[in-house]
Amino acid sequence: MTPEPVTPAGPETEAELIEAAQAGDMDAFAELVMAHADRLFAVLLRMTGSYDEAGDLAQEVLLRAWRGIGGFRGGSSFFTWLYRIAMNEATRSRQRAARRPPSVPLGEPGTPGTSALDVPAPARDEPGPQAEQRELRDALARALASLRPADRAAIVLRDIEGLSTREAAEITGVSEAAFKSRLHQARLKVRAAVGDAALLGTS
Repeated sequence: MTPEPVTPAGPETEAELIEAAQAGDMDAFAELVMAHADRLFAVLLRMTGSYDEAGDLAQEVLLRAWRGIGGFRGGSSFFTWLYRIAMNEATRSRQRAARRPPSVPLGEPGTPGTSALDVPAPARDEPGPQAEQRELRDALARALASLRPADRAAIVLRDIEGLSTREAAEITGVSEAAFKSRLHQARLKVRAAVGDAALLGTS
């Protein structure tokens, strides 16, 4: 009789990876966080406006997550738990740097050390629609940078990252009702600064 193929041993599902990481397996932990690394960095970048600061915070987030993985009980997804740590770190960082107004990149990251909003071309050399779009993006970046960290987090998670209200509420550690109220107020502030066109399509 032909023997059945042997399935290689080792964790495969997220639950198994978490269990292995809690037992001290750093490779399993690395596999867990790599699944979310790009989005984690993007959120930190949009919260801070700085590649260097986002990179430093990402390292701090991963260190805190590794130290705290033993206390993860699965009440939320690992994604939510990790992002909650990230938002807490970003909020603390913004509070420490309150006197330094940040820029908030909204587009895809470009060359390291720059943001999608930091490579302007003279408006007179751009076609009309492109110049108007750039002005809107710059105005939106300034409006977001002026928000308190909790309000900025609501906009970043819901309107830029596209998370559901439930996910964003879990990440920020508030009820869905409280998050909706916070998001509504944040949107009003942004619209007051740049007009309704800034948040077209959000709800």
